[in-house]
Amino acid sequence: MTRLILILPLLALFQCDKDETVAAYGAADQTWALQEIDGQPYEASALLRFPETGKIEGNAPCNSYSGTLNAPYPWFEVTDLTATRAACAGLEAEGFYFAALMAMTLSEVSGDVLILRNDDGHEMVFTAVE
Repeated sequence: MTRLILILPLLALFQCDKDETVAAYGAADQTWALQEIDGQPYEASALLRFPETGKIEGNAPCNSYSGTLNAPYPWFEVTDLTATRAACAGLEAEGFYFAALMAMTLSEVSGDVLILRNDDGHEMVFTAVE
């Protein structure tokens, strides 16, 4: 019995490293291209990837970016979003993308489609890049 009591806390420590984010539920090992925000086509280019546990990265219209993914699936929460500082004609679209990404709170992966949503009815639809 004493052995079991000592082992249980150790098992709990190992479970802490397990990825419970959307990446572990079908989003990892893919590059996701944004298709639309709130039902409107996104005319610029924005890519999202899940390179390792608890991380996101990608390319927005002008800059590359990265951030921390904190919430277990199906929730979605990005913090510590940072981006390079290049200027281009797509900066307005990029700002719109970052604001939308930071506002998302739920995620769903279905095959080659990733949908991010929030309780206010906003939605981002991504498709896997071949």
